Amino acid sequence: MRKLHKYLSLAISVQLLLWTISGIYFSFNKIEQIRGEHLRSTDSYVTELDFSTLTLPKAESVEVLSRPSRLIIKIKTNTAEEFFNIDGSKAAPLTKDEAMSIVRKKTLLNPLKAEKISNPQRGSEYRGRKLPMYKVTTDHKNNVNVYIDEMSGEIVAIRSSSWRLWDLLWGFHIMDYIDRDNFNNFLIKIFSILALISATSGILLFFLSRRKSTS
Repeated sequence: MRKLHKYLSLAISVQLLLWTISGIYFSFNKIEQIRGEHLRSTDSYVTELDFSTLTLPKAESVEVLSRPSRLIIKIKTNTAEEFFNIDGSKAAPLTKDEAMSIVRKKTLLNPLKAEKISNPQRGSEYRGRKLPMYKVTTDHKNNVNVYIDEMSGEIVAIRSSSWRLWDLLWGFHIMDYIDRDNFNNFLIKIFSILALISATSGILLFFLSRRKSTS
């Protein structure tokens, strides 16, 4: 049992250390700060809309969204999402200049450039978001990127150096080192079981050695 405990502890010690370090980091950092919520600015407007003259598809929901210099209507049906101008015409995708304007208006950041992203990439900081979208880089000291939906103009993610460290540690924590999304992967299941065996054997050894010393 001593050999089992010794070699199991050696095998899983690095991962146990990573679990502890990542857990400490998660505990001492607010997720709202990591997600960049403090970098958003309030965006409010008052307007009157008349939908009686619009010919729109049957919708499960209708949402009015703010774009630079105009409003658009987001229609969600049971099969897709569609975007219209206030006059009922189809809304065009955002331009790079409009994406940068949104960052100026809806965040506390100063944009530098915008690029369109059309292809998904494993483990990227925008993973899980609908494409295409715009990535707007800023001059923030924390290397902040803002991701904007090409059609709705909504800010779907704000990524900083703090978030990237969080994401790296999260990958170590769940032992998914590439996608950093799968909490039920085979590796973490195996190491969790090994950690349980190591802890259990350590407790047994404590009581066995104590019994031996008192006998």
